[in-house]
Amino acid sequence: MADLNAIVDQLSALTVMEAAELVKTLEEKWGVSAAAPAMMAMPAAGGAAAAPAEEKTEFDVVLANAGDKKINVIKEIRTITGLGLKEAKDLVEGAPKTVKEGVSKDEANKIKEVLTAAGATVEIK
Repeated sequence: MADLNAIVDQLSALTVMEAAELVKTLEEKWGVSAAAPAMMAMPAAGGAAAAPAEEKTEFDVVLANAGDKKINVIKEIRTITGLGLKEAKDLVEGAPKTVKEGVSKDEANKIKEVLTAAGATVEIK
């Protein structure tokens, strides 16, 4: 049997980009989708009586433009995402790019404030 603590330690060391790639690889290998359980649970919880104007609870933070202070924005991206220097630089230079997905409204607003203070233009979707 595999040492579960060692696996947890290895997964904890992954960057966000590596973790996303791992999810894609496992989905392809096992023929599953990470979003399937949430989609299946929604009809059971809400049923046909679900309110049509449900409040959005998960938001995506998108870097629209890095602005003039790219170095400051890259530093903040590294802090927020845990990416390495090259990955953060590529994300900033490739704007518009998603910085974080599926975060709470409060966290999305905090990220927006930090990046805006660094000189970036940020959208919350």
